[in-house]
Amino acid sequence: MTTTQARLQETRGGNAAWITVVVAGIAAALHIWKLPAALPLIQETLGFSLLTAGALLGIVQLAGMVGGLAVSLLAEVIGARRTLVLGLLFLSAGSAIGALTTGAGMLLASRAIEGVGFIVATVVGPGLIRSHTPAPRVNLAVGCWSAYQGTATLVGLLASAFFLQVASWQSLWWMMAAVALLPVPLVLRLVPADPAAGAGGARTALARIGITARSGRVWIAGLAFGCYTIQWMAVVGFLPTVYAQSGLTGVGPGAVTAVVGGLNAVGAVVTGLFLQRGAPARLMLVLSFVLMALTSLLTFAVDWTQVPGGFAWQVACVGLFSFFGAMVPATLTRMAVDLAPEGGSAPAAMGLMQQIFNIGNFTGPMLVAWLAVATDGWSSTWWMTCGFAAIGIFLTMVLLGRRGALHFSHG
Repeated sequence: MTTTQARLQETRGGNAAWITVVVAGIAAALHIWKLPAALPLIQETLGFSLLTAGALLGIVQLAGMVGGLAVSLLAEVIGARRTLVLGLLFLSAGSAIGALTTGAGMLLASRAIEGVGFIVATVVGPGLIRSHTPAPRVNLAVGCWSAYQGTATLVGLLASAFFLQVASWQSLWWMMAAVALLPVPLVLRLVPADPAAGAGGARTALARIGITARSGRVWIAGLAFGCYTIQWMAVVGFLPTVYAQSGLTGVGPGAVTAVVGGLNAVGAVVTGLFLQRGAPARLMLVLSFVLMALTSLLTFAVDWTQVPGGFAWQVACVGLFSFFGAMVPATLTRMAVDLAPEGGSAPAAMGLMQQIFNIGNFTGPMLVAWLAVATDGWSSTWWMTCGFAAIGIFLTMVLLGRRGALHFSHG
């Protein structure tokens, strides 16, 4: 085999590995996005209040709020690939338990189990991609990873919206239990095996995690990430309910929300390409928060029912909110793989960031639900989105104020 052939084979192998990790991330995130389209039906059959529905949307993030560093320790001890497989197994089990539920408590518990699986599967994703992607394609690969939530939103909401026209939500949960298992053989075959554990085992891993947890930059990046997730999860998570309450029926609410989520995936990939070309991280983050504030203001503060073609204009605004918002996770996820301090742990950096930003995922739906109840409508949602966009800009300036030109053009 010639040197050129060897390099080509290595590149193909590396591409197969990171693509497989992205597919596994999408399969994991599908378990979050199977719920919004089914939520009005579940509310009706189980008698949920709007606030309980917000808790159901957010509880899947509970494990991420408290377990990010614990998962990073698990990844350091047993290896990232094994951790990814374990997360997918948890997701399958949680979905199966949810399909058997007959009450609110059991359904909430099953979503918590899915939350454990989701955090276990996704904490290791950026590190695996960084380790097994050819250097010239790292930014593109991380951009694609950042698109896993938006892609899952598109696929999950469209599929569930149509599926729920002909089957029960419990059948959807059974189908998703099977979907979680599909990437497992691909991961085992295409992602290189975990390296042997280094000397010291858990004690050494704990020391690396401790070094990482004391890094102020990781904390600030996680908080900035949370300023995005608290907005995006709340707006997109409740979008099917918003449009169902406004009179849109059938597959319409789920289909509209799916398109909005798909635009987030497109935005993440486009951001990866911009980062590949040397776009400064500070510019991408500040611009994203500014545009999220502007488009959310237009989406919710304007009474579009009084405007000809108002529904289409409102959907366009929330679609742009999702598209431009993708610049935040794509940029910060790319930063996360390099944020670990010397002697620290890359999985711990991602785990701590995920632990922080999942607070936004958890609290966002409940905060928006509370605002909707308190103000008798969804028009006040922009109060929350614009407020957190302003905080995100401030945190970006603290994080990158002296390193505004930070870029990743060389992977």
